[in-house]
Amino acid sequence: MDGRVDGRAKRATLQTVADEVGVSRTTVSNAYGRPDQLNKALRERIFEAARRLGYPGPDATARSLRRGRAGAIGLVFTETLSYAFADPYSVGFLRGVAEVAEESGTGLLLIPMPPGSGDPETAVRNAVVDGFCLYCVPGGHPAKELIRARGLPLVTTDETDDPSIPYVGIDERGSARMAAEHIVRLGHRRVAVMVDHVSGPGTTGPATLDEQRASDCADLRGRLAGYRDALDEVGVAWESVRVVAAGRNSRTAAASQSAHILDVAERPTAVLAIGDVLALGVLDACEQRGLVPGRDISVVGFDDVPEAERARLTTVRQPMGEKGRMAGRLVLEPPREEKVPRIKLPTELVVRTTTGPAPR
Repeated sequence: MDGRVDGRAKRATLQTVADEVGVSRTTVSNAYGRPDQLNKALRERIFEAARRLGYPGPDATARSLRRGRAGAIGLVFTETLSYAFADPYSVGFLRGVAEVAEESGTGLLLIPMPPGSGDPETAVRNAVVDGFCLYCVPGGHPAKELIRARGLPLVTTDETDDPSIPYVGIDERGSARMAAEHIVRLGHRRVAVMVDHVSGPGTTGPATLDEQRASDCADLRGRLAGYRDALDEVGVAWESVRVVAAGRNSRTAAASQSAHILDVAERPTAVLAIGDVLALGVLDACEQRGLVPGRDISVVGFDDVPEAERARLTTVRQPMGEKGRMAGRLVLEPPREEKVPRIKLPTELVVRTTTGPAPR
């Protein structure tokens, strides 16, 4: 026989290989899934026959389902895949999750869902993972309910009002307040804030109060509230604070949009940036204008990425890697107690040379 049915080549199966080698289906299966059960010579005979017959091996998805374990953590985020490897904060967080995955012999499946990227339902439903971590995913994003419908472990790094979802993060409001209190103590009263976006990705320029309130990012709302708390205490009305959106979390974009802060008649004496990448962009814009950070204008970042230390940037340090490690552990080892963990990691203010007394 030529192994064809209705003129089409028959697809090689586990049984085809077993018949070719003269062993049972279980023996062939063990060659792929339990190699310690067979001697090396027999395994090589099975693999050689499989190659000759065009058998690709057992279906990985079906095998993982039979075992009850997929062997992967699903990481959902609302940025492009390339962004995850370019943004220093994301890199630090991903490294933490990857370390946990590596220790447990587990893989890491990245599931990017940038706005307008297509159907999130398909990506989540087809992901062969043991659980999901939502990283910088807005509270109302459909991915959350889709994951819960699958009944898999779910952890989020964005503060949520849903008490049923484990959370790992920081006190966004308190940490931002700490940064603003630092510049207030230095005498600054004319303050500007640099954000990536407010009402949606791509929004640039000065942001209104309504746009700030409409933001779907809990982290942004928390940091703005923290800045406001500290300024309120010294009588600085939030309406007088210029909030500028760079459009995206980009150093180049922040440098460009810094014109709305630096090229105005009443230039602020201090800039609070919600992330170090944006703060570094503001520093670039200051250099272009001959302004000396810490003397002519003070700049404060958030995160303490590696470049922040090289730039001598005053910033709020948060444990990026530890946040990733804790999130990964909660996905792989979901808590059994009734109380759902809501973990807030510590932060600290790191004072460097980009802040100084308000200029007279």
